[in-house]
Amino acid sequence: MAGVRAPRVWRIILESIAATNGDQRNVLDALCLACSKSLPVSGVGLALMTERGHEGTVTATDESAAVMENLQETLGEGPCLDASRWARPVLESDLAAAGTTRWPVFGPAAIEAGIGAIFAFPLHVGGIRLGVLDLYRATAGSLSEDEFAEALAFSDAATTVLLHLQDKSPSEWSLHPQLDDAVESRREIHQATGMVSVQAGVNLTEALLLLRARAYASERSLAATAADVVSRRLRIGPEEGENE
Repeated sequence: MAGVRAPRVWRIILESIAATNGDQRNVLDALCLACSKSLPVSGVGLALMTERGHEGTVTATDESAAVMENLQETLGEGPCLDASRWARPVLESDLAAAGTTRWPVFGPAAIEAGIGAIFAFPLHVGGIRLGVLDLYRATAGSLSEDEFAEALAFSDAATTVLLHLQDKSPSEWSLHPQLDDAVESRREIHQATGMVSVQAGVNLTEALLLLRARAYASERSLAATAADVVSRRLRIGPEEGENE
């Protein structure tokens, strides 16, 4: 059914680009904006994913969607990560009713931020994970059969765009410039994780948990907290503290 809707979805995406006289940062911006207008959702986000997990937010249609993407990256928990891990859509139509059980930390935080429902669609080719398209609603409610099919068509389109961009990358070892910005902060997170591992005397997995815990406790993004560690403004471990 998603395949039948593909021509309509691509037409909507192209119309989204044309409506701004081509003033879209990239086609993924246009795709997410078109998706948010075509379906009964309040926001859409797209994140890059690998076997390691969340690798960075490519685009988000509004501040609320951006906050949700950053929150899942910071906590290492949420529908985005589950959809990528299980290679199937994760649909939570009533976050207040079941979300706190599925995601004990992310659920309450998302509800507090005003999110009522979340629908996450994995972007993958075979066993290769590329990303996740996340749809957010301010109120609870499920997608109809037709709306679900249209969301699948948008996720198929997003997968096609990601593959095309990577095919056009400068080399097989680098990302396309439109995707590189999304993972730049992730590189800093990896560096910070290594530094915390040394500072706290723990392994890398435990170091990342410490980094995430500090970010969440201070109500800051994981990327911002990692930047402070790398710049040595923050130490996490024995005698930790702010280095002003």
